[in-house]
Amino acid sequence: MLDKEFQYYKDHQEELVRSYKGKFLVIREESVVSVHEEQLEAYLDAKNKYPAGTFLIQHCMPGEESYTQTFHSRVSFG
Repeated sequence: MLDKEFQYYKDHQEELVRSYKGKFLVIREESVVSVHEEQLEAYLDAKNKYPAGTFLIQHCMPGEESYTQTFHSRVSFG
């Protein structure tokens, strides 16, 4: 679900950052369909135009850190 949209972002990240650095992109069917200053604005616009689960909102920033998160925990299983 949204794999192709996410892959599109990763494949085109450098060129997208050159054009849209710091913006929130709405990606649908392997293309950027709108660009917004705020995440909420991107969400409200996209949810009014497209069915849920058919679009990706991505903050357009350089580097892998823009689309990955690391969580640390002190929980141990044993």
